[in-house]
Amino acid sequence: MHVLDATTCRTIAARYDHRGQRYYVRGKLAIDPVYGATAQLVAERRLPLLDIGCGIGLLAHYLHACRLLDRYVGLDHDARKIHAGNAAAKQAGLEGQIQLQAADAGTLQPVRGHVTMLDILHYLPRHRQAQLLRHAARHLAPDGRLIMRNVIREPNWRFHATRVEEYFLRVSGWIPGGAQHYPSAEEIRAPLEEEGLRVSFSPLRGRTPYNSYLIVAEF
Repeated sequence: MHVLDATTCRTIAARYDHRGQRYYVRGKLAIDPVYGATAQLVAERRLPLLDIGCGIGLLAHYLHACRLLDRYVGLDHDARKIHAGNAAAKQAGLEGQIQLQAADAGTLQPVRGHVTMLDILHYLPRHRQAQLLRHAARHLAPDGRLIMRNVIREPNWRFHATRVEEYFLRVSGWIPGGAQHYPSAEEIRAPLEEEGLRVSFSPLRGRTPYNSYLIVAEF
C-alpha cells in the first residue's frame, strides 16, 4: 500500500488556505487508509479517474504525491469544497491535471477509466444510491475499477459508532443534511452485478472504530 511520509503530508496540507482545512488534511492523511488503498488499486492500471463526491480534492493530491496522477475529474455538490480544492490545486501548480467541478454526482462526464466514490453513498436516499452505482459503472473503462469506501449497515457496535460520528458531521455543518440511508452489502452488490460487474468487499477501518468497507467492482 502507498503510504506518504509526514513531510509530504504537511506539504499537501499547506496548499489549503484555511487552518481548519490544513488540520483536517493532515489528520486524514495520517490515519485514514483509504487513500493508500485507492492508490494501490489504480497503480495496477493507469487510467483517467472520475472521483464522485471529491470534497476538497484530497485524493488527487495523494495520487500526485505517489506519482499516479494522470487525468483527474472530481465532482462535488458543495461549491465551498470545490472552491477550496481548486485553490489548493492552483497553489500546487496542478490546475492542468486536477479538474474539480461543483456538480451533482449523477452528472454525465466525458471520462472513461477508474471511478472512485469514497464515503458517499449513505448521504443519498436509497433509490438514488442504486441509480448512482449504475451511473458510476457506465463511466468505467473495460479494465477500469469502481473503488468505493462506505459504511455498511450491520448489527454490530461499529455500525452504531459510525452513526454517532455521522451525527456530529451533520451538526458541525461539514456534511449538510447528513446521512440519508445506510446501505447493506446486498443493496450495493445488486445494481453493480446487474451492470455485469464482479464485486468484492473487505474491511477498511484503519485506526477508527467505524464500520467501513473497501468495495471494488470490475468487469
